[in-house]
Formats: sequence, structure tokens, C-alpha cells
Amino acid sequence: MAPELGAMLVKAGKITPEQAEQASAVAKEKNIKLETALVEIGAIQSEDEIAKLIGKHLKIGALRLEDIELNPEIVQLIPLDIARKFKVIAVSKLNKTLLVAIGDPNNIYVLDALKFITGCNIQPALSPESAIEKAIDTYYVDSGGLSEIVKGLEDQEDLEVVEAEEGPSDSDLMSAIQDKPLVKLVDSIIADAIRMGASDIHLEMYEKRIRVRYRIDGDLREMAPLPFKYRAAIVSRVKIMADLDISERRLPQDGRIKVKISGRTVDLRVSVLPTIFGEKVVMRILDPNALMVDMTKLGFREEDLKKFESAIHLPYGIILVTGPTGSGKTTSLYSALKKINTVDINIMTAEDPVEFNFDGINQVAVKSDIGLTFAAALRSFLRQDPDVIMVGEIRDGETAEIAIRAALTGHLVFSTLHTNDAPSSINRLIDMDVPFYLVASATKLIMAQRMARKICQHCKEEVNLSEEQVKGLGELPKELLRNIRAFKGRGCRECNNTGKSGRTGIFEVMPITREIEKLILAKATDTEIRKTALEQGMYSLRMSAVEKMKAGLIDIDEVFAVTSGN
Repeated sequence: MAPELGAMLVKAGKITPEQAEQASAVAKEKNIKLETALVEIGAIQSEDEIAKLIGKHLKIGALRLEDIELNPEIVQLIPLDIARKFKVIAVSKLNKTLLVAIGDPNNIYVLDALKFITGCNIQPALSPESAIEKAIDTYYVDSGGLSEIVKGLEDQEDLEVVEAEEGPSDSDLMSAIQDKPLVKLVDSIIADAIRMGASDIHLEMYEKRIRVRYRIDGDLREMAPLPFKYRAAIVSRVKIMADLDISERRLPQDGRIKVKISGRTVDLRVSVLPTIFGEKVVMRILDPNALMVDMTKLGFREEDLKKFESAIHLPYGIILVTGPTGSGKTTSLYSALKKINTVDINIMTAEDPVEFNFDGINQVAVKSDIGLTFAAALRSFLRQDPDVIMVGEIRDGETAEIAIRAALTGHLVFSTLHTNDAPSSINRLIDMDVPFYLVASATKLIMAQRMARKICQHCKEEVNLSEEQVKGLGELPKELLRNIRAFKGRGCRECNNTGKSGRTGIFEVMPITREIEKLILAKATDTEIRKTALEQGMYSLRMSAVEKMKAGLIDIDEVFAVTSGN
């Protein structure tokens, strides 16, 4: 909260704007907190003075830990690793309320974790982090008195015996997972992730800790850790919710959970994987409310949207969407299907897995282990009088050839491929042994895409590009480089100090024109196809990304990250 703190102190008349600016520069140069920098330049006498002001602003108390003698038994209510990581220490306890000195009272996840660990209601009080660290060093000491016992044994050879930790019994686990606080803890992990717009929840087991991470806007963000001693019970609680076997801890398991939050239903796809320190759990959140199926809001350039919309209304042919995992291919296909989903059209999909349910669309979940592959589903679809078919992914030559032949016999087929760009998809199909003349006549449009993190609009500021950065953009049309501007997120409370908030699509849309069809028949290279497509007005992924950078939607680092090699 550095910028807000400086402004708050200036407004309160504690420092001048010049001192705020000077302290900010010192903090940045020495990589220290603004509070420390203010004391260092003499603008504020002590960090305690700042803590009092922040406490008053946030309407919570402030503590001067140096003046208080803490009770070691109460201090130990918070594990040392939690205390050190989040700069907190227990001060006093009255009935079920625990007074905790904390450096950042805005971190509600730590407060929630402390409530669960201690079983108490948490009353935060503000104290400088330096004072908390000093108190931690003072009060967390070796309570076993072992130093006296081992005196005189320095010459003895060290011996370490490591025993395998015996896991809890099934009956112990069943008892633990029905415990109300544990049920509430797991529920809160899921609910918080959904509220924050996360796409995945990761519960990772390590030797002495449980790490919790949410994937938000494509990046994993670490949350407050969970109490280590409950690791088996937490995993078992998730397994019970997903209807999995809690006694099986040696093999991977997959399941689903359906939850209701704020009046809406959300599905979670659960994957449990044994690791050396316990089972890792990943929950994929399939929230219909978070799915963007309005094509006008996916991030298309106006010209590209027109090309894509024109293609999805064709009576037959194949439309391919390409890109790596997590690039939004499924979302684009769903948005296309939703656009053309009317009562007079029979739409059938084969997916692995079915991520979202759509009324009016016949969706089939592929199950390769029982022989229901994409190819097998496609064959069955052709006997079901379809108008539109979506195949989740073309993985092999058999699926590719059936999809192409379906497209040539009066069906509109949508599918995805794993290729870097649109032009290379042509030869990818040919490499799967699909005859080039079938590829040329059946394919109507290929679209490559990426997902880019957007700049937080609350802390966006214009920045200058270096010569190296401009040069790194490569050869682009002069009109695109004319009046080039760039922006960056400074980081604020709204974006959790990341400078990024939300995501947008970057698209490369290539209709198969007569000229490109002739190139395919002539067995042209990817480079030759790309050159012709660009001459006909195709915007490459890099060009689309640069256009979004100039519009202030993404920064130059994101341009390079999502369009490397394009």
C-alpha cells in the first residue's frame, strides 16, 4: 500500500509531498518498505508512529510490541512458519478472542487461516513488521531444553534416524473429515477461489507445509498456507465431496464436485495425484458465469470478427482453432456454437471432457478407455443427422480424415489443433496423412489464438519503449509502428499489486481464399502460405498483440510472452 500510505501521511500533515517523493525513491533504490525509508530520511521518528496512523485510518488498534511482555504459551498458538511468513504474532487471549499483531491487516486470507489454526476469533492490531520480526526471534525459542542435554557430546559422531510417517487410519480420517471446522475450511477454499474468478485450485503437499495456490488470469497466486497436520483430512474431505475412494492413496483419481454459491451452480473437476509427501489435489473450476461466450467480448479486431462470423454461418466445411493449452480455444468454439444454436439446427459435440453444458446442444464425453474415441464419436454422429459437429481436438489421422470427409458431405465441422499459428495448421493436417486436395477443398477458415493478461485500468500509466524493445517487435507494417505507445500497470490494491487484471484474446484469422487453396494444392510451405495470407490482410498474432498494446490493453512484456516466434 506504499502509494496510498504516502498520500495518507501527506494528507494527515505528517510529511510533505517532497518527503513522500524522496522516501519513495529511497525505498525503490534500496528495495525497502516505504515506512523504513521514511524513518531513514528523518521524515518520521519511528515506524510505530506510522502504525498508529494506519490503525486510525483503518479503524483498528495499533501496538508497540517493545512495551509489552508476551506470554510464550499464547505466542505458540500460531506456528512459527506462519508467524515468520506473514509477519504475525499472538499477543493476548481473552475467552475466544485472540489479539494478533499484524503488519498488513488487509490480508484477510491470513486472518481466516489464523482463525482456523487457533480456533479463536482474531482481533488484528497493527504493528511495524520490524517489531514483529524482533518479537518472533525473542519468543519462539527452543522449549525442549535440549541444549543442556547435548553439552559435551560435540565429539560424538552424528547419527540421524528418519522414520516413515505412518498415515492416519481410515476411521481417523472419517472422523476428521466430518469435523465442522475442517468442512468449513475446505468449503471456504473453494468459495474464495470462485469469488476471486480463479480457474484452478492447487493443494500441494511438501515435507513441512501445504501450499495453496489459485490460478487467476492464467497465473498461479499463492494463498495463506493450511495447517500441515490436517493434510490427510483435507484431501480426504475433497475426495468425499468428489465421490472418490479415501482409502486409495497410491493411485491417481479423478472426480467431479457440484457446488452451489450465491444461487448459482458451479462444477469442479477434481484430480488427485500421489506425490512423495502426500496427495496433490487440483480442482478445475467450471463456472458458467465466468465463461465468456459473447464473441463481441472475446477481444476480436472488428475485421477478424466479421471473417469468423461469416465462416461459422457457412453450410459446410471445417473451421479450425489452434493454439497451446489454455489459449481459449474451447471458449471460442463455444461462443461460435452459441451464436448459431437455433431450433432448426442439430448441433453435436464430442469433448474430452465436457466442460460446460449448453441447452439445445447434444454433448458427448469422449471415453477412450472404453473405445469411445473422437473418431468413434464422429462416426456415430454421422448417423444422427447432424448439421453442425464439434470435435474437441484432432489428435490423429483417423479423426482428421473423418472430420474432413464430414465437412465435404454437407456438415459444418469445428475442431482444434495444437499448432503455433494458422498457416502451419495446413501442413499439420497433411502430416496426419490427410490428402492435400481434401484439406484444400474442405477447410474454410483457420484461427490461431492466445490469451493475454490485461493491464489493470486502475493503475495504468504510459511508459517509454527502449530501442531494443521496438527492434524486438520484428518487421511489422509501418502504420502499426507509427505513433507507437506503451502502457504498464503500476500495481495497486485493485489488482493485488500485480499490475494485471483480466485477460483478452489475441487472434490470427486466416480464411482459406482461392489463392491459398491453390497454394495448398501446389504443396506450398508454411512460409509461402503465411506471406500470401498477410498480403490479403491477415493480422498475425504479433500484429494483433501490438495493436492491443497501443490501445493500452496489454503491456509489451505480454506481447513478447504470448507471441514469441510469431
